[in-house]
Amino acid sequence: MSTLLNADLHCHSVVSDGTLSPEALAARAHANGVQLWALTDHDEIRGQHRAAAAARALGMDYLTGVEISVTFADTTVHIVGLGFDADDAQLTRGLAATRDGRGDRAREIGAQLARVGIRDAYEGALCYVDNPELISRTHFARYLVDAGYCRDTTEVFRKYLTEGKPGFVPHRWARLGHAVRWICEAGGMAVIAHPARYRLTANEEYALFSEFKQHGGQGVEVVTGSHSCAEYAVYAAMAQEFGLAASRGSDFHSPGESHTDLGALPNLPAQLTPVWQPLAERILRAH
Repeated sequence: MSTLLNADLHCHSVVSDGTLSPEALAARAHANGVQLWALTDHDEIRGQHRAAAAARALGMDYLTGVEISVTFADTTVHIVGLGFDADDAQLTRGLAATRDGRGDRAREIGAQLARVGIRDAYEGALCYVDNPELISRTHFARYLVDAGYCRDTTEVFRKYLTEGKPGFVPHRWARLGHAVRWICEAGGMAVIAHPARYRLTANEEYALFSEFKQHGGQGVEVVTGSHSCAEYAVYAAMAQEFGLAASRGSDFHSPGESHTDLGALPNLPAQLTPVWQPLAERILRAH
């Protein structure tokens, strides 16, 4: 399998903070020409069997997926897991522990927003949540848009919910080494998600890649919905420097919110090793 494969290995369903079901996402991916797909809900693998069944029924190959929140250098960093055993007990326990605390954080976000005149935001955000254990800033953002406080979610994150703005409440997530180990010991590959998004200094970013590799991490998202063309080149070079396989994923959440649709990204640079090569035996084949 070459880098020309239309693989989309990063997206979200209603199981975390997307707006479509796993089945609807599979149908959208297939309609957009995706050949290899993974659903990567935040800190939750409850949708994996549904996603795999829907993909294979449509004739689309599938890799199990998850996006785990970790704290590194006082920054929230996301690690995608691909190709793991979706019934692995240690991974399931680790994700449950990572989800723990989201409820308290969400109530504090609601309290902060109330202090600036936005009442009942916590209750409002809950209306957008399929799984209350996974309430997130995205659910608050949707409430603020629909309640008329902001025009769109971009404006929400410009005015609220980010560091230095009302409604920002930090959370201590899993440790990097733990997340990588859960994925690897469940038979999967750990991948640094959308690295250009993190507010890390050059030294901190180098430390992230170094520590990730030391823990057994094997991949990095090079082509992703939040990267620019220039950033594709930057992280292609980082993949080569650290000997990491390259991944590709839209980070699609919703038809009305996401700038990049499933399957709409450019191909991976030809000189890279795509993650689906070392993961070939972990792919759930449609036929």
